Amino acid sequence: MGASKVIVITGASDGIGAAAARSLAGSGHQVVLLGRSPEKTNRMAAELGADSYIADFADLSEVRALAATLRAKYPRIDVLANNAGGVSSAKSRQVTVDGHERTFQVNYLAPFLLTNLLLERLTESRATVISTSSVGHRLVRIDLADLDSEKRYKGVDAYNNAKLAQVLFTRELDRRYRSQGLASAALSPGLAVLTNFAQQPGDTNGRIAQSALLRRMASRPETGADTLVYLAQGTPGADFPSGEYFAKRKVVRASKQTYDAALAAQLWDRSVAMTKL
Repeated sequence: MGASKVIVITGASDGIGAAAARSLAGSGHQVVLLGRSPEKTNRMAAELGADSYIADFADLSEVRALAATLRAKYPRIDVLANNAGGVSSAKSRQVTVDGHERTFQVNYLAPFLLTNLLLERLTESRATVISTSSVGHRLVRIDLADLDSEKRYKGVDAYNNAKLAQVLFTRELDRRYRSQGLASAALSPGLAVLTNFAQQPGDTNGRIAQSALLRRMASRPETGADTLVYLAQGTPGADFPSGEYFAKRKVVRASKQTYDAALAAQLWDRSVAMTKL
């Protein structure tokens, strides 16, 4: 391992994020924990002796405030791990205070906004931006005209669309900012990971995710976090190529749509408009 890094991790209070934070802190890195639950996030911070901040990604004003705090507090950020996310427990489409479909905003729009608001600090630091995607991104085709699922809504599809958007974002971020020293990577943590993800009352997706069969097939959070930890500690260009999609520490083939450069650029422009950057 090289020098100690400043590593900002969203969704760090539980599951993959917490497992990654423990591993990275144990390796001597300065981890900065971002979470939605004050209780869980503060508990992790106390365990690791780490800085922590609270923000609800369902409210973009909180993302803006968080970015301002991080810019003021940290003169260097070596890694931003966009790991926070989840599937809505509601059976019907939910809209945030910002007017967007909740699952798409929490999983994609909020991380897109946070990354862009930190871009100056990230490029100065020659940082790596890591996005935790999902194998589910292969199951959908993104519709730029209906990113907020107004025409058709299904919770798992909204989630998978957000995860597809993350891979497209990873490629476009690389195209735009690699020349300035920024690196990017998207990853799959595996088929399923045993966490509290989607475990909410009445959540059909949660019941499926926690079914006995899938639980036997699923990996532990530490296993799901392994590729995130590998990328966070690695050196872009030497240990891994920038702009790619990873699983089990290796570049793997992503959805066909993610190789569409024009689509990635168009999604970026739509995301700028949706987040009012």
